[in-house]
Amino acid sequence: MAGNAPPRIVEPITTPQHFAPPTARELRAQSMHRLQVGLFGLCAMLLIVGLANIIMDRARLTDTREPVEEVVAADAEPKKPASEPLADIGVVPAADPTPGVLASPAQQTGAAAQ
Repeated sequence: MAGNAPPRIVEPITTPQHFAPPTARELRAQSMHRLQVGLFGLCAMLLIVGLANIIMDRARLTDTREPVEEVVAADAEPKKPASEPLADIGVVPAADPTPGVLASPAQQTGAAAQ
């Protein structure tokens, strides 16, 4: 059995192999493959940009306020401005100085007229 070795299908390489230039058929296949990959990439980018455009348009439509919401907002009671309890009792200075502390222009002109 050891003496009956199966015949070799491929002979071992004993000499150096030289570069074989690609045939015209291989060159055409490579160029077609590159063209297909490029067109697929281009179509994918167009699809992504179109999808992003649709999403932005939908977001813009939902972002705009409807006239009914504006009417309801106009009828609502005005919100009370935030108060500063410590500034009201004089513990800390107020963040926004009130115009009532200084004399108003009408009082200044009335005082100047006297």
